[in-house]
Amino acid sequence: MKDYIVRAAAAGGQVRAFAAVTKDMAEKARASHNTSPVATAALGRLLTAGAMMGAMMKNPDDLLTLKIDCDGPIGGLTVTADSKGNVKGYVNNPMVVLPCNSKGKLDVGGALGLGVLNVIQDIGLKEPYVGQTILVSGEIAEDLTYYYATSEQTPSSVALGVLMNKNNTVRQAGGFIIQLMPGASEEIIGALETRLGEMASVTSLLDEGMTPEEILEYILRDMDLEITDRLDTGFYCNCDKRRVEKALISIGRQELKEMIDEGKSIEMNCHFCNTRYEFTVEELKRLYDRACV
Repeated sequence: MKDYIVRAAAAGGQVRAFAAVTKDMAEKARASHNTSPVATAALGRLLTAGAMMGAMMKNPDDLLTLKIDCDGPIGGLTVTADSKGNVKGYVNNPMVVLPCNSKGKLDVGGALGLGVLNVIQDIGLKEPYVGQTILVSGEIAEDLTYYYATSEQTPSSVALGVLMNKNNTVRQAGGFIIQLMPGASEEIIGALETRLGEMASVTSLLDEGMTPEEILEYILRDMDLEITDRLDTGFYCNCDKRRVEKALISIGRQELKEMIDEGKSIEMNCHFCNTRYEFTVEELKRLYDRACV
């Protein structure tokens, strides 16, 4: 199943919903960063959330950044998404290893520990909109549910999951966000609470072969579910050597001269996709000529 997101409405506009399958996205991130299983689970969850939240933005140039600063051994995570389904991200410590939690699951909460979740939306205004909330569990889905309730006053249910194979590749990944719109009736609220409380994990549903559309149908049955859009999504980084050149030029002539004087090629890595860019001494000299003092 190719990675994609669906947008939907239900109950005559009282509910809006997003659901996604992101297996290839999570696997590409794992392979790019050589992440441990718990780091793969954490990054895959945040990438999935970023993809769906990016799909909520209206304009082609809008950008969303999800940044978690925490004191756990993973050291933090950063994800950036646009409105077109493109998402990228990294963890500060991709090799973190922890024993499973008390439920026998990958201990994402333990890897994150205490911290804050920052939601930064650059939607073309003079300054980006920044929302922040504490991590209530470190499991990411619960933290985003709390963020929506406290920072955006939008009652929401967020589910995110990454299921690993025994060889540490990604078996399944995906999630959903279901939100109550202003004026939602008590009947709709009660029905949703019951169904969400009874359902299995989102990765279990995906592993049974359910599509994002079928997952929303499973949750929002009898609520006149209407799928309004489908959007391809994937792990995509827009870095290239020219962008890295600009970054090198920006550090100034003094540091570039020190690199040149060492007489060796240097290698620069992109944080988001781990692509390596090599610059020879001759290339550094050309950058030196273009740099400011």
